[in-house]
Amino acid sequence: MNSLRKSDALSAWVEQAFGYVFTQPGLCLAAMTHRSAGAEHNERLEFLGDSLLNCSVARLLYEAHPLADEGALSRLRATLVSGETLAQIAGELKLGEHLRLGSGELKTGGFRRASILADALEALLGAIFLDAGFDSAAAVVAKIMGPRMADLPAADALKDPKTRLQEALQARGLALPVYTLTAATGDPHMQSFTVTCQVPVLGMSAVGEGASRRRGEQLAAAKLLDLLPAEMRKSP
Repeated sequence: MNSLRKSDALSAWVEQAFGYVFTQPGLCLAAMTHRSAGAEHNERLEFLGDSLLNCSVARLLYEAHPLADEGALSRLRATLVSGETLAQIAGELKLGEHLRLGSGELKTGGFRRASILADALEALLGAIFLDAGFDSAAAVVAKIMGPRMADLPAADALKDPKTRLQEALQARGLALPVYTLTAATGDPHMQSFTVTCQVPVLGMSAVGEGASRRRGEQLAAAKLLDLLPAEMRKSP
């Protein structure tokens, strides 16, 4: 009886949050089951949901931004389908309250972990796809992504700092920046990388520190961008 009540509560939540009613409740249950809770977990559904999400969001952006080129559309899509964005949506929808987790994940707060929330949201989309087909799943994607579609920044603002710095220099015929790894500290699983970014022709340099060399480079580039004259930071 208790499991029946839980199933009813899950179905009611999905209908309220996503506007969808499963004809095969077992798919919904599997989508909300983390691998720590049993063999019938959500990883295969997550695989399906990831592909469906990318395709559905691409179509939404294609229709909403008829003048945007491929690069701009790709950057906008990457923002919408990022793990961070999906975890935020899952949190707003209180998805974590309906997850089935093993005892270990429960003790460590797995229902709040961003990666678990994002994966479960993708799995739920995959389950809807199997339950009712692409159009039904795409309609759910449009429902949950709608508010964020309206709040997207300009595509150029989504370029990573290294790309923006490179483009700013190239547009004025200047040599590319030079990145140098100056330190790597910490244990192998918790290393910190310090990188220096230099633009010798301008006599400028900046230092960034991150959990990976790439992250250190990005942070250094961002700092150096802030040092450039305002007219150089503008898109050419």
